[in-house]
Amino acid sequence: MPMNFHDPDNRTSYTTRQADDAWLKLLAEQVDVHGKHAADIGCGGGIYTLALLELGVKHVAGVDFSAEMLKGAKAHMDGRYPDQVTWLQGNAYQLPLSSNSYDFVLERALIHHLQDLPACFREAHRILKPGGTIVIQDRTPEDSLLPGSETNIRGFFFEKYPHLAKTEISRRHSSEQVISALQTAGFHDIRELKLWETRAVYSSTDALFEDLRSRTGRSILHECTDAELEELVSYISAKIKGSHPIIEKDPWTLWLAKA
Repeated sequence: MPMNFHDPDNRTSYTTRQADDAWLKLLAEQVDVHGKHAADIGCGGGIYTLALLELGVKHVAGVDFSAEMLKGAKAHMDGRYPDQVTWLQGNAYQLPLSSNSYDFVLERALIHHLQDLPACFREAHRILKPGGTIVIQDRTPEDSLLPGSETNIRGFFFEKYPHLAKTEISRRHSSEQVISALQTAGFHDIRELKLWETRAVYSSTDALFEDLRSRTGRSILHECTDAELEELVSYISAKIKGSHPIIEKDPWTLWLAKA
């Protein structure tokens, strides 16, 4: 069954990682966020809220529709930057944020949960100052169906279970859809970038399999029964024959645009 983001048992599912150096480098190269006011929409466990602060953002509004995710985010921050982050419960279609107040908006791994992209992007445009920047990060259907490998562990999920691939594709938006929705919402100077972002480094296959069994940060695996998950672990075990450590990366598409 789909992951329940409101379940207290899932509170820390998106708090166990740090932002990858490649992500930090790309953002620093593409957007000047130092000293700026930012909004992290769909902030989840606050991994990228913290990353923005470490990049020099002056203040971040972290918004998520789940009170449990926000509790996890607060715990993840562990008292760091207490005066530079505000946590707010709300949704991407009706943000609890003032108009023309933010220099930068991040929407990472958000839009695959949404159907009405123009409405989401109109809200982002509303809260941005003129000339402000939005960065959207998600996977396209093409990203999702890249073949499995020791790097792209996620690809094995869909090779083993085509029904998971169908579920995955049904919630992903094409690049053309994203760009069109941004234009409809009033954004311009739209650019698309690709990124392989390191998700985790595992010292052994046992460490990888423990992570898979926990389903931590992998909402798609909540679609599997426990028995199916064990079959998936066995399938991946037979596929991985390379050296260790295992460096798992995820393919992403990023869209940058100006308000």
